[in-house]
Amino acid sequence: MHLEIITPDRKVFEGEVTSAQFPGADGLFEVLNNHAPLIAALKAGQVTLTGPAGREAIRIEGGVVEVLRNSVIVLAEGAMA
Repeated sequence: MHLEIITPDRKVFEGEVTSAQFPGADGLFEVLNNHAPLIAALKAGQVTLTGPAGREAIRIEGGVVEVLRNSVIVLAEGAMA
């Protein structure tokens, strides 16, 4: 699935991943390929991505995530790779 992590001033990540774990407002959750459509609030924490190059972690400062047809977009208030 295609994942983008965007802040108000830059694109932090864009690429293909097999899974992504997010710090949801109500707790951690994971998105896999063919996930049902979803919009969720995110709190500050770590987004963990698994892709062809292995695992990667990106710290975000909160925001929202949208999942739709194997496309995941994170609109984060701030992020550090």
